[in-house]
Amino acid sequence: MARVILVADMLRGFLEEGNPLFCGSRARRIVPAIRQLLQHEREQGTPIIFIGDQHLPDDPEFQQFPPHCVAGSRECEVIPELTEFVDTFVPKQRFSAFTDTSLAAQLERLDATRLVLCGVCTDICVLHTAYSARDMGYEVEVPADCVAGFDEKNHMFALDHMQKVLGVEVTTSPAATPLRIEWPIPDEWLNGDTADVYFLRTVEILKKEGINPVVTMEVFPRRDGILCGIEEVKSLLRQVLPAGKSEVWALDEGESFSKKEVVLRISAPYQDFGVYETCYLGILAHCSGWATAARECVQAARGLPVLSFGARHVHPSVVAVMEYSAIVGGCTGCASTAGARLAGMKPVGTIPHALIIIMGSTAAATLAFDREMDPGMPRFALVDTFEDEVRESVSVAKAMKGRLSGVRLDTPSERGRVTAELVKEVRAWLNLENFKDVRIAVSGGLDPDRIRYFLDEGAPVDLFAAGSYISDARPLDFTADLHEVDGRPIAKRGRMPGLTPNPRLKRVM
Repeated sequence: MARVILVADMLRGFLEEGNPLFCGSRARRIVPAIRQLLQHEREQGTPIIFIGDQHLPDDPEFQQFPPHCVAGSRECEVIPELTEFVDTFVPKQRFSAFTDTSLAAQLERLDATRLVLCGVCTDICVLHTAYSARDMGYEVEVPADCVAGFDEKNHMFALDHMQKVLGVEVTTSPAATPLRIEWPIPDEWLNGDTADVYFLRTVEILKKEGINPVVTMEVFPRRDGILCGIEEVKSLLRQVLPAGKSEVWALDEGESFSKKEVVLRISAPYQDFGVYETCYLGILAHCSGWATAARECVQAARGLPVLSFGARHVHPSVVAVMEYSAIVGGCTGCASTAGARLAGMKPVGTIPHALIIIMGSTAAATLAFDREMDPGMPRFALVDTFEDEVRESVSVAKAMKGRLSGVRLDTPSERGRVTAELVKEVRAWLNLENFKDVRIAVSGGLDPDRIRYFLDEGAPVDLFAAGSYISDARPLDFTADLHEVDGRPIAKRGRMPGLTPNPRLKRVM
């Protein structure tokens, strides 16, 4: 399957303020995500094609839109942040990059079957190019955090339309790559204290009877989800399985799986790992439950960042692994130092109500944070403590004199919670006071439905912070079954004897 990246209209005319069709500050914010995408794809050797407007001076399009990107003008140039990736440029004069251009011929030469489409505007050139591509039989993928438009509601409509009507795969940021190769395994796990006691007794009986066959154990889930915890399971198995006498096959951390799909297969002498069935099933159950809940929030956010703020809802002993799991599920950050450390990143967070109350005002607390904390930390203010959110947002932005990164809306239920209309009002007043770059974060009882509500209503949210929906996620049940004993296919009633085919499994040990 040949994959090609199409970058639409990332030109000065659309991305630089002052030009007639400047797409706005939201469009500027997709530039880092597109750079990251292009850097990754270039490393993989994926062809990258830029497509962009180059209109004639009397183009009929100027009857609908102001004259823009006239051929030969500075507006037609790719923005400086992306010029290093321009190997091929296809000029266009219509919404679809396939209309009266050489794009189709170039894709045919590349033997392309799958197109990854990013850029601006989501509801105009991206949408029409996606329609043409699907009509021509291409698979199309649109990374939601790499597209933007003039109007947020139209942007969301276009993503929804492409996904539900055109069959475009609207994707989100990939899950974080696990950085922990070896997880510490506590002694109480290794000595069996956390195991169901009947496994301990089984191994004791087999030892006394002198029976230790090589068995194959397969692990599968009871519902669809996102696999998480497999890196920790591998660290456990590396400590207990005998070298040269065992094999382990598994899906990768962060991969999606379907109900009853085998995600882990272990072949080894039973006495070496039989005690640990409780342990590895429990790891996969909780971690995959958290990761799956996080992925549901991330998918609902349609490319906007989602942070994990659920540490306060779980026992401290599992905070780190819960927030790591949320990041594997697609969250872009978490609030706890322990969780961030596992994922190889820094924790994120604003100032709490406690600091604001002690300091006497939101502005005073934010200024204190600005004075005392590392300059590299984003300056976000929580804006619902003493005054209404609009007034506090503007007053803090003025006090910070351009240093404020964003405001977080977390209105309690006693005051009606955060609403789409409130977000719109805060945005309007920040823009009116010339604080267009100040971002808006929303938190407070978020779940996928509530995230979709904000986006469907066109609320200009820049990021979401989800807590209890992730931390309180139901563990995702996994089952382990023996399918071979000394090479002989076998299974309990209701299961098929022998290995269950799954070509997605990779040998990891």
